Amino acid sequence: MVAPSILSADFANLEKEIKAVAEAGADWIHVDVMDGRFVPNITIGIPVVKSLKKVSPLPLDVHLMIEEPERYVEDFIKAGSDYLTIHVEATKDPVAVLRRIRELGAKPGITLRPKTSLATVLPLLPLCDLVLVMTVEPGFGGQSFMHDQIEKISKLRQEINAKKLNCLIEVDGGINAETAKLCHEADVFVAGSYVFSKDYKTAIASLK
Repeated sequence: MVAPSILSADFANLEKEIKAVAEAGADWIHVDVMDGRFVPNITIGIPVVKSLKKVSPLPLDVHLMIEEPERYVEDFIKAGSDYLTIHVEATKDPVAVLRRIRELGAKPGITLRPKTSLATVLPLLPLCDLVLVMTVEPGFGGQSFMHDQIEKISKLRQEINAKKLNCLIEVDGGINAETAKLCHEADVFVAGSYVFSKDYKTAIASLK
């Protein structure tokens, strides 16, 4: 599946952009939420997610790059998040937050920075519908793909298959037609600049 990241879309025409990538074959809409604390950048918040939900024909895949996500998960789910992903480094109790996300009716996801050991999220996989492997340092779009993260994807696939877990692997960061081939064990590709800087249909088809 392909989840175009609106971080690279035209923010003055988000409804048009979302409908265009949907028509071009996208499966989800990826929404990057940054608070200026967990990552050194600020993007969008709850009101924008609420507005996106009204116009998006696709599920909203919301990635919270924020400190203490437990303070906001309920509001983001009420706003329309279908998948809600938190960082393992951002909360003292990821188990409680993931369970709360599911209780509130969204699909919980877990992610980690490139330098964080995969071991920190493996015990959490049974609680998740999604695990996101960051192949760039979170915080900014347009970064180059980090090849040393490919091993994480392979290890995750082995773990998920061995334990027969119902958990999708998503990859985000520097994804294009070439780097996607290196991540063939993943289920979902997040792509921002690669999709929005080209013909949408051609870009999405090349990832699939």
